[in-house]
Amino acid sequence: MIKELLVIVVLISSFPLGYLLAYLCRDELVQGRKWFLSLAVLSLISSFFVVFLNFKGKFAVILSLFYIAIVSLISLYLSYNKKFIK
Repeated sequence: MIKELLVIVVLISSFPLGYLLAYLCRDELVQGRKWFLSLAVLSLISSFFVVFLNFKGKFAVILSLFYIAIVSLISLYLSYNKKFIK
C-alpha cells in the first residue's frame, strides 16, 4: 500500500517539475522540441523493454523512465504555447 502511494506521489511530482523546468528555460523550448520528443519516445520505448528484463532494480528504472518521459512531454507541450514562450 505504501509503495503504490509513493509511486503515485513521485509520478505526480513530475508535473510541477516539468512546468518549473519549462518556465526556467522558456527561451530554449522551441529549439529543443526535437530533443524533448526524442527523449520522451526513447524513455517510453526503453521502459517497455525493461519490463521484459529480469534484474533487481527493474521497478526503479521503469519509474525513472516514466518520470523523464512526463517531464519531456510537458516541455514539448509547452513549447507550442505562444503565451508561455513570449
